[in-house]
Amino acid sequence: MVTTIQIHEDVKRELDRLKEIKKGTYEEIILGLLKFVEEQKRRQRALLVEGYKEMAGESLKITKEFEPLENELEWEWK
Repeated sequence: MVTTIQIHEDVKRELDRLKEIKKGTYEEIILGLLKFVEEQKRRQRALLVEGYKEMAGESLKITKEFEPLENELEWEWK
């Protein structure tokens, strides 16, 4: 199904510029942009997971460093 959409002139100019560079249709340009955005989301998620794993590892190291102190000291929680 073919449809018509409304966009601002500045968006149209940018799409025209990309269309000249890529030598494709508007649909191909838009699909390429959507694919690019999804790839960036995937990469960002992977970086976040990697960062969280690294933070968890550092937290575990710190916890292990304090374990001997915990055994030596008698803590009273009130």
